Amino acid sequence: MNNSGKELTFMYLRRIAVYDKKINSILEVNPDALQIAEALDAERQEKGSRSLLHGIPILIKDNIDTHDKMHTSAGSLALKDSYAPSDSYVAAQLRKAGAVILGKTNMTEWANFMTIGMKNGYSSRGGQVLNPYGPGRFDVGGSSSGSGAAIAANFAAAAVGTETSGSILNPACNNSLVGIKPTVGLISRRGIIPIAHSQDTAGPMARTVADAATLLTALNGIDEQDPITKTNPLTSLDFMKHLQKDGLNGKRIGIAFAGFIEFLPKEKQAVVRDAIEVLKTTGAEVIDNIEIPSAKKQWSYDVLTYEFKPDLNAYLSRLHPSVKVRTLADLIEFNKQHEAKMLKYGQAVLLEAEETSGSLTEAAYMEALVDDQYYAKQQGIDYALEKYNLEIIVFPGDEGSHISAKAGYPSIAVPAGYTMEGEPVGITFAGPAYSEPQLIEAAYAFEQAAGFRKPPILEQE
Repeated sequence: MNNSGKELTFMYLRRIAVYDKKINSILEVNPDALQIAEALDAERQEKGSRSLLHGIPILIKDNIDTHDKMHTSAGSLALKDSYAPSDSYVAAQLRKAGAVILGKTNMTEWANFMTIGMKNGYSSRGGQVLNPYGPGRFDVGGSSSGSGAAIAANFAAAAVGTETSGSILNPACNNSLVGIKPTVGLISRRGIIPIAHSQDTAGPMARTVADAATLLTALNGIDEQDPITKTNPLTSLDFMKHLQKDGLNGKRIGIAFAGFIEFLPKEKQAVVRDAIEVLKTTGAEVIDNIEIPSAKKQWSYDVLTYEFKPDLNAYLSRLHPSVKVRTLADLIEFNKQHEAKMLKYGQAVLLEAEETSGSLTEAAYMEALVDDQYYAKQQGIDYALEKYNLEIIVFPGDEGSHISAKAGYPSIAVPAGYTMEGEPVGITFAGPAYSEPQLIEAAYAFEQAAGFRKPPILEQE
């Protein structure tokens, strides 16, 4: 290895070729990856590095547009031949930073907003993603399943996933990774196949907090075409400056177990409790058993149901004329016409979304939106932060991710250990809008104190 981007890219491509047969995390690799890496090596020799990502191979989820020789399909055979008309903001930022976009990762089809009961990591285009820590035994998590499995298996330096509710944090916990679900507004949503504009965001998935912070720095910024990014006060911030070993010292951290930890199996509960004991050695002021009033609320996904149709129709309308699926109704019909391949789990959620007007004029939509905001903020994250004078809340696993997601608030999942069978367990640090610097400080300090992560043992077929 001569430290060149081309050598690194070749190494990752070889690992994918040798080991991904058992994991099924990669949908396609970038045919130009090696040549892009070689060109970036030449540029670095002549002009120096653009950023810490210069020449570094990064994978991205298959719902993120790239204007190149790769498709963007959200895991659906309905879009298997679709080439995005332009780069997403995420892809453009990666290229600007000098990263090598290595390939597209498999995912739960339509980011798990297609039906009820679909297995995490399944798509009609890519098949089933498996967890490298226990292929076929442990849940890989969703919907950024391929991004999680691929980075756990060391198929790239890091990956970009997307989250509407838990889709970065869940596979991060299940694959012993660091996953950052940013504040909605930190990273532009332009060019990402949507579910719901009020909750969608892209975010990094990596093996270390440092790698995730490096990737987040590259993706952060204001996009004139995505208005929510203009609320971002952290533009141009170098998140690497917040990698502090004493980052938990003096921070008031609340542990939210009631209404959450009981959803984990008993053995995972024990792993989480042990991780909290490690957290208490870091100098943090830890407040146990905090109460979140909305913890036991029966949440709905009504906001997503109403927003999906107009958001998806707008995305599909901009695709190349050769793509025949132009609306949600077209997608439903395509799935019916190819039932054997497309409807293994049905399409109940798509049908429900199609029944809405698509104009967001329903009173039920506005009521659901107001309800979600109130219970996620005033009776959720904001309530706990204020009542206990906290800076950060810790959740067991990815439980509670739905509350931060509905609030549009950031969270970071960090490895917290393993069960006796070797199944990964994580914990999640959550905070208010644009608290990413504080969350990174906490996550990094915990990671350094705990040192829990172990790579999976991959067997060559």
